[in-house]
Amino acid sequence: MRAGKAVEYDRFGGAEELHFVEQVRPTPGPDEVVIEVVAAALNHMDEYVRRGDFADEVPIAFPARQGSCFAGIVRARGSAVRSLSVGQAVLGHDPRHAAHASYVTVPVGAVVPKPESVPWEVAGALYLAGTTGYTIVQSLRLGPDDTVVISAAAGGVGHIEAQLARLAGALVIGIAGEDNQDYLRSIGAKAVLHGEGLEQRIRDAAQGRPVTAFIDNYAGYEDLAEALGVPRQRFVPSAKRREVELRFYNAPGDDPEVRIVLGDLVELIATWGLRVLISGFYAFDQLPEAIAELDQRHSRGKVLVGMHTSAPASSYLGQRTRFFKPAA
Repeated sequence: MRAGKAVEYDRFGGAEELHFVEQVRPTPGPDEVVIEVVAAALNHMDEYVRRGDFADEVPIAFPARQGSCFAGIVRARGSAVRSLSVGQAVLGHDPRHAAHASYVTVPVGAVVPKPESVPWEVAGALYLAGTTGYTIVQSLRLGPDDTVVISAAAGGVGHIEAQLARLAGALVIGIAGEDNQDYLRSIGAKAVLHGEGLEQRIRDAAQGRPVTAFIDNYAGYEDLAEALGVPRQRFVPSAKRREVELRFYNAPGDDPEVRIVLGDLVELIATWGLRVLISGFYAFDQLPEAIAELDQRHSRGKVLVGMHTSAPASSYLGQRTRFFKPAA
């Protein structure tokens, strides 16, 4: 039976509490599948949970593991599983929050098939950021008459929200730092710098159109949204974003909404041009370096770790990509 490794921690704390442990490929229950993980995303929520910030919302039993989003290959299936086959590529989430591992065992409802056209790193990054951004944008029911402002618009959730809002026909104004201005323009958003004078820059970018919605991924923009005349019911505060994120972070493996939303997101990527930007793709052994990049909180898009040297990051990642070292 093949062996691997997983990440564990024995008490609340920072990344220094993480350590690798050996892992033997598990055996699935009747309604479960065992996935060999190819790529798994890092999320700020993993860090908050590990520090104990959400001990009431996400109960932890030590030793604990971490990781929600992943993509991989079905290596075993339970006796009741008929919808997936051994060897099939899938993506989804681990309700047990243990995806930073060589293998995960999840209910069959926690994953959906991965189309061949969707790269491994994109599939592994999709779940939490995608379901959160999709749900928030859907709640606003945006259309061609809308102008929406998005703070932290180049972040893991924000860049997905910006693209979904554009696909809905809205004019998107994205708030971001100087390094991310060109990227936001490349996905069809009007980019504005944060800082002093922001209100006027947003008004200039809107070119006379009223600002009808505001998604605050960063926190602290309530007064700005009010000054811009955004209706209160169309302002999404960071607390609401966190509520949605926690809902999907804690989603059980048989949650039907998860499968619907994930299926829609996969179709949007495969057919409608939704792009998930990867700012860093590290070998699993380089998890500390990956966490350090995430902790900078200025990365655009998503940061991942990869467990397979056979699945290098796609060429569009450019100079920021951390390619896997060849197997010895």
